[in-house]
Amino acid sequence: MMLENMLDNLRIALYVLLATMGFFLYQAWVADHPVAQELTATQPKLVESRFVPEAASAQEAAEVKPQQALVPAPTPSAGQLVNVTTDVLALTLNTQGGDILGVKLLQYPESLNSKTPFILLNNEPATRYIAESGLVGQQGPDTKAGQAVYTAEQTDYSLSPGQNELKVRLVWHGDNGLTVTKVYTFQRQSYEVKVGYEINNQSTQPWVGSLYTQLARTNNPPPTHSGIVNLATYFGGAISTPQKPFQKLSFSDMKEKNLDQPVKGGWAAMIQHYFISAWVPPKDMVADYYTRASSNGLYTLGMITQPITVQPGASAYTEAKLYSGPAIADQLEKTTPGLKLTIDYGWFWFISDIIFWMMQQIYNFVGNWGWAIVIVTIIIKLLFYQLSAKSYRSMSGLKRLQPKMEALKERYKDDRQKMTQATLELYRQEKVNPMSGCLPILIQIPVFIALYWVLVESVQLRQAPFIFWIHDLSQQDPYYILPVLMGISMFIQQRLNPPPPDPMQAKVMMLMPVIFTVLFANFPAGLMLYWFVNNTLSFLQQWYIMKRVEKEANAKR
Repeated sequence: MMLENMLDNLRIALYVLLATMGFFLYQAWVADHPVAQELTATQPKLVESRFVPEAASAQEAAEVKPQQALVPAPTPSAGQLVNVTTDVLALTLNTQGGDILGVKLLQYPESLNSKTPFILLNNEPATRYIAESGLVGQQGPDTKAGQAVYTAEQTDYSLSPGQNELKVRLVWHGDNGLTVTKVYTFQRQSYEVKVGYEINNQSTQPWVGSLYTQLARTNNPPPTHSGIVNLATYFGGAISTPQKPFQKLSFSDMKEKNLDQPVKGGWAAMIQHYFISAWVPPKDMVADYYTRASSNGLYTLGMITQPITVQPGASAYTEAKLYSGPAIADQLEKTTPGLKLTIDYGWFWFISDIIFWMMQQIYNFVGNWGWAIVIVTIIIKLLFYQLSAKSYRSMSGLKRLQPKMEALKERYKDDRQKMTQATLELYRQEKVNPMSGCLPILIQIPVFIALYWVLVESVQLRQAPFIFWIHDLSQQDPYYILPVLMGISMFIQQRLNPPPPDPMQAKVMMLMPVIFTVLFANFPAGLMLYWFVNNTLSFLQQWYIMKRVEKEANAKR
C-alpha cells in the first residue's frame, strides 16, 4: 500500500511538474508580450543627433577609445532620402552619414492577410530603430562636428528582374582632396548588405580614420496591428566575442553600464521576435565594442575599428556587413559563423535543433508546417516506441493485478511493512515494474519544452497555416478547439491507466486534463497540435498493447 501510494504520488508529481513548467512558460510568454506603452508629453522628445565616435588626429587615433566618443549637438538633417528596393527589401537611406533609416521586409506581411510588409527599421520617434556607419577622422568625412553629407546620383534604385546584384554609391568630396565613396551592395534573395568605403586620398597629408558601425533603437518594440507587442524570449542587444560566442546585452544592462571591450571579429546585434539586425566587421579586424544609453531614449550598440591610414596619393578600401531581416539559421550562418545563436531555443536547444531540422526536411516535401509537426510527432513516437511499449505493458500488468492488490490490502491492512513486502514480491512474480509507468511523462517534458521554443522562435512558422480554421500555427487556436481536443485525448488516455487507490489522488488525476486544457489554451496552435497528436498516438499504442497483454494472459490460462 505504501509503495503504491508512493508511485501514484510520483506520477501526480510528474504531471504537476509538467503543468508547472507550462505555467512558467506561459508566464514567460505573457512577460514577453507586454502592451506597448505610448509616449507621453512628459517624456523627452527624440532628436536627430547621431552618436559619432571621435578620432581627433593621427597621433590620437591609435589611442581612441569608445569612452572618449562624443554625441554631437542636435542638428537638423541636411541630407536627402534615397529609396532602394530589392526582391526582399525596401530600404530608406539618408545621404547625411549614409545611414539606413528604414527597412521593410517585402516577403513578411505585417499581420495575417495583410499586404503591408513588416517594418523592421524605422525612424519614427516612438519606435526608432536605425543602422548607422561611417568613417571618423580629423579630415572627415565624419568628425566631432557631425556626419558627412554624401551625394547620390538618383533618389530611387531598384533591383531589376534578372539582375542579381545592385550597387548604390554615395560620394563625399572633402575640401582637402579626400574623396570617400560609400558603396551599398545588395544581392537577390539576400538580407545581407555590404557597406564598403572607397577612400581616395589626393591630399598632401596622410588620412587616418576609423570605421564605425552601430545600431540605435528605443526600448519599445513596434506594436502589431492589434496593438500587442509581438516578441518572445528576448528583446535587446547581443555581441559575439571569441570568449563568448553569444552574450546578451539587455537595455537595462546598457543603461546601467557602458560596454567598452576590444574584440577581434565577432558581431553586434539587436534582437527582437523573429527578426534581427547585426553589424559584422572584417573577421580579422580588432574593434572596440561599445554601448550607450542616451537621455533621449536611444540605446546604441556598435563598434569602432582600429585606425586605418591612407598615404597621400593612395587609395584604400574597407567594409562591413549588415544583416537586417528574418532570423533564418542558414542565412545567419552564411553571413557570419555563430550569428544563428541569436535564435535562442532555450534549455533543450540540442533537441530543438533536431526537431526543427526534421520539420524543415518534412516541410520541404509536404509544403505545410502543420503536417510537418504531425509527422515529426509520429517519428518521435516511433523512436520511443519500445520504451513506451515496455511502460504500457507494466501499466497493463498493474491494472490486471488490481484484484490481487485489493486482496493484499485486506490481508495486511494492519501491517504496512508486510503489505509493502508482499506487494514487491507480487511485482517480482508478475514481472511488473510500476516505475516504468512514469517514463512517458518524463519523455514528454524535454520534448514539449524543446518544441515550444521551436514554435515560438522559428520565423518559418510565423503566419504558417495548417488546415481549416488554423491560419497561424504560431498563435493560439482562435476557437480553442485544439486545446479541448488535447484535454479530451489526455482524459481518454488516463482511463486506460490503473486508478490511484486513494480517492483524493483519483480526483486530482481526473482534474489534470481540465487543468492542462485551461493552462495551455492560449499557447501556440502548433504546440497544441503536437500534444493532441502525441496523446492520440499514445492512447492507440497503449490500447493496442493492453489488448495484446490481455490476449497473452488469456492464452496462458
